[in-house]
Amino acid sequence: MHQRPFKQVDVFTATAYRGNPLAVVLDGTGLSTETMQHFTNWTNLSEATFVLPPTPEGRAAGADYRVRIFCPGRELPFAGHPTLGTCHAWLQAGGRPQVAGRVVQECGVGLVTLRQDGERLAFAAPPLIKSGPLAEDDVALIARGLGVARSDILHHAWCDNGPNWRGVMLRSAEQVLALRPDASILSKLDVGVVGPRGKVGVVDSTDADGIAFEVRAFFPGNNGLAEDPVTGSLNAALAQWLIGAGLAPARYVAAQGTCLGRAGRVHVEQDGDTLWIGGSSVTCMTGQVLL
Repeated sequence: MHQRPFKQVDVFTATAYRGNPLAVVLDGTGLSTETMQHFTNWTNLSEATFVLPPTPEGRAAGADYRVRIFCPGRELPFAGHPTLGTCHAWLQAGGRPQVAGRVVQECGVGLVTLRQDGERLAFAAPPLIKSGPLAEDDVALIARGLGVARSDILHHAWCDNGPNWRGVMLRSAEQVLALRPDASILSKLDVGVVGPRGKVGVVDSTDADGIAFEVRAFFPGNNGLAEDPVTGSLNAALAQWLIGAGLAPARYVAAQGTCLGRAGRVHVEQDGDTLWIGGSSVTCMTGQVLL
């Protein structure tokens, strides 16, 4: 075992302990997959990441670092809050990108570009692996699992960009916040739920805080159905779906984590052909871990 530099970062928040925490091991060199997974499970966080040098192919393509992303029980090819949190920790630890203001991360889905957006970082949303409407059987199952009428699901789509999200839109943010999902029904599904905070049916409407949507994310965890505090991959996929379908403006802010006592804020901006998903990050712990 060796001492390795470590940071615990709170992502999608400018206020410590109000976002989604992430464990970042800043030197994962020589660690086995089994060790990475075991450490991730031990942290009891939704994800942990391990920073590595780029592969030769990645470096030739401009990657600044490589990251492996784990959640309890499995490795992920991509996830949004680990992407922002890892980049934040890497920069804070002295990482220097090849191009100023632009960081290129290598991960399971390939290369992901990040930009510095004032105090925030934003990643370019990777393309959807699977899109289009869900099967009606899936929609009916999700409605039962969420405890809502089928007619309350106004829109639905595959939101698969690595994680296998199924997205549904409800009538309002209030309905999203009131959900009490049935774990026995949704136990095998990754489900993202979104509802408008502003005036229903008005695409560019926001509430008094300038927030357009409330988002919740449910997925199979080690102890049954889990809820993620703030989810970058889901928000990226939701944005691609909602903006593409004319259900959201090209720029908006989504809230997530409200039911968990968090105040996650996800900033979405479409710039030409690129969709940027951004948020603030705060380092809450720094030190060494033995691995």
